[in-house]
Amino acid sequence: MYGNQGNHRPRRGRFRWGRLVLAVLFVSLFIFGGVKFVGYIGDLLSTIAASREIRQVYHSEPTPAPAAVTAAPVTPVVLPTPTPSPSATPAPAVTNDPHLKKVSYPGNPNLQINRRFKALRKENRDIVGWLTMSTLLDEPVMQRDETYYMDHDILGKPNVNGALFLDSGISLKTRPYSLVIYGHNMKTGAMFGCLRNYENLAFYHSNPFISFHTIYEEGRYVIFAVGCVSTEPRTRHYVDFIALNSTDYLERKGVIDTLIAASVHSCFVDVNPEDQLLILVTCTEKDGDRRMLAARRIRDGEDEAELKKIVERSWKK
Repeated sequence: MYGNQGNHRPRRGRFRWGRLVLAVLFVSLFIFGGVKFVGYIGDLLSTIAASREIRQVYHSEPTPAPAAVTAAPVTPVVLPTPTPSPSATPAPAVTNDPHLKKVSYPGNPNLQINRRFKALRKENRDIVGWLTMSTLLDEPVMQRDETYYMDHDILGKPNVNGALFLDSGISLKTRPYSLVIYGHNMKTGAMFGCLRNYENLAFYHSNPFISFHTIYEEGRYVIFAVGCVSTEPRTRHYVDFIALNSTDYLERKGVIDTLIAASVHSCFVDVNPEDQLLILVTCTEKDGDRRMLAARRIRDGEDEAELKKIVERSWKK
């Protein structure tokens, strides 16, 4: 009998210690989760406050209309007609090759920074653009390196929500073929968590346009593709986002074709490799996949009402 009692007591002790360890572990996890949750809410509130502050700066600075230029009176002077030299080297022929990269901004060849952005860049020199998407998004776009704004907000403060940022390899010194912007896929809908809304056909029909203004020019874009692509080579719908700024016409066309093929909507907005593109990119639940939204700049002379009619003909694949 004593032998049996001696065998039972240690097992009860081990059982009690096991429950105590589990209880301590549970409490620790609960506290840790609570701290993380409070921190997450704090970061979200900080993001909202920073965005509100920057929006006030941006929207309080109206873009002034360009001043009218009054030409000074010119007195005509008659000059003798020069005699051409037989040894003169002929001037190079002007080419209209549509595949040549645009080298400057048509309305701003001297790269004058818009007054709104001068005010914004006093808050943060990394601000290079402003993105507006329907009622979902009205945010600055940053540019630094590929990681900084993954965990810093628009004022440069640490924040899990991060900020929207332009691919660091894209230079705005000339108008690039494509503008690629990244942002987190937040479950709250913050940053690019809102992109999933465009996979709803009715929402897309009602909201086909995006405004993206850089420090050098304003831009309006019409969406032509929404869906998921892969960043892993040799997989279906693989996209190399860097290739969107290739000088190779056919390489850019190949990427555009893939974006259209990956779209959840079949859209009739025409796109060609000479259009300037705006690509918004965020992560998904699968590591190698990215949710993307692709739009092209509205061309000179195009009517938005007519483009919207074209978009409204699109259908779910």
